[in-house]
Amino acid sequence: MKIFKRILIILLVIMIAAVIYNYPKLNIIAGYSAKSTASSVFVADRTLEFTNKTDTNFSPINLADDTVNTDEKSVTSSVFGLLTRKAFVREGLGSVLTLEEEDLSKKYLSPKRGIADNITPFPYGNGAQKDTIFNNVDYSKLEETLNVLFDSVNQTRAAVVIYKNQIIAERYADGFTKDSKILGWSMTKSIVSTLFGVLEHQKKINVFDRAPISAWQNDERKEITIHNLLQMNSGLEWDEDYNSISDVSKMLFLERDMTKSQIDKPLIGKPNESWNYSSGTTNLLSGILRNQFKTHQEYLDFWYAELIDKIGMNSMVLEGDLAGNYVGSSYAWATARDWSKLGLLYLYNGNWNGEEMFSKEWVKYATTATPTSNGTYGAQIWLNAGKTYKNVPQNMFSFNGYQGQNVFVLPDQDLVVVRMGLTKNADIDTFLSGIIKSIKQ
Repeated sequence: MKIFKRILIILLVIMIAAVIYNYPKLNIIAGYSAKSTASSVFVADRTLEFTNKTDTNFSPINLADDTVNTDEKSVTSSVFGLLTRKAFVREGLGSVLTLEEEDLSKKYLSPKRGIADNITPFPYGNGAQKDTIFNNVDYSKLEETLNVLFDSVNQTRAAVVIYKNQIIAERYADGFTKDSKILGWSMTKSIVSTLFGVLEHQKKINVFDRAPISAWQNDERKEITIHNLLQMNSGLEWDEDYNSISDVSKMLFLERDMTKSQIDKPLIGKPNESWNYSSGTTNLLSGILRNQFKTHQEYLDFWYAELIDKIGMNSMVLEGDLAGNYVGSSYAWATARDWSKLGLLYLYNGNWNGEEMFSKEWVKYATTATPTSNGTYGAQIWLNAGKTYKNVPQNMFSFNGYQGQNVFVLPDQDLVVVRMGLTKNADIDTFLSGIIKSIKQ
């Protein structure tokens, strides 16, 4: 009997130790599930059942149980009953995780939105496009190429191919349509970069100025420029690991003001010589954008009035942190068609239906390779200068997000290709090169 009691005590101690050790991870698991489910249900208008099947069905996130409160517009997620997190939705700002119960009852500003143009044909409006049959496009071959990514291995949700301003191919997985809002994850970073291009075109900012961070002015970090931040080349410490308790996971699931997470980090390299991918840097840039405006309302409105709604990305919802700042690193939802419009804006060098929103020089700047990035990164934009995709032109560039969210811009081919998926390591090289081969130049 004594031996049996000792064994029980030992097992109990082991279980308690395991819970204590894994408690921080449970916080992230429950936080991810609550946040993702709230956005899926209340921003993207999906059901809980569909979300559990398609968005939170992977380990270890599927350990969480989610409860939806439609009256409160909230989701509560629990992991084995040991830890519970809650996310709720605010008007115009998407979902956010609570850190205190009082967060639910606070008042939050909302962005003012433009009126969607549902009459003008795509891409300059949301109306039906004026279909054009191109004699140099092999449509059968194009459809075969889309098959490359629409299988159980590559798991693509949406694909849109635009040639000379016309959708020449479009496909959606079961449960998704042209009206489905899909999270772009880090494609949001390219929106942040574009806004700096807009401000520079308006002569309201110079990206080569030192970053206006007061905490850096008395140490060596004062030499960091906005340009260094845009290129992820500041030399600041940052751990971008989504599989552990890291800087990025703590920022996204535990911080009230995500624009401050990168500020306190020390230099571990030299500016312009130390490329390091950092979502904290992008949210710091969102904070720098905030400081360009006298009021928070102006900041919230600017993103839509001067870019998103102006180019008809009317389905887009930018999500904010508890402090009301847009989470520029990760959280923008939009339809695949609307994501393509950002690519078209770059394809046409910042000119949108006759209005110059930023210059051709900005496009050149944003798509110039960052030193020490091996030709893969510009100003919050991914590049093919290092031939990541061997059968695709080197001047192709893209907006990329977690799990394979992509907008590819191919200037020489007059192409924009959108792929929204669930697998990062899809055969993109075969996909893009197949599309190119389908069009006789």
